[in-house]
Amino acid sequence: MNKSEFVDALAENTGMTKADAARAIDAIFATDGGIIAGALKKGDRVQITGFGTFEAKHRKARTGRNPRTGETIQIAASKTPGFKAGKGLKDAIN
Repeated sequence: MNKSEFVDALAENTGMTKADAARAIDAIFATDGGIIAGALKKGDRVQITGFGTFEAKHRKARTGRNPRTGETIQIAASKTPGFKAGKGLKDAIN
């Protein structure tokens, strides 16, 4: 399912217009100001009971290898988004 299909499904299930559904999806999932991204940027967790938890995870600095040259390189520490599915979501797909 892509974003436009998601917008269509949300509009159909809620009775919203497609424009309102698109704005709602952008408000939640946008990478530059969405609710989830903003919370993760601040270091908060976003927990949706029964669905899952979004969390920013810290990756330590590490040594890597350039696959083309074989040269050893340093990879800087970074944060990466993570998602852990909740029991309700796991049960729904099994």
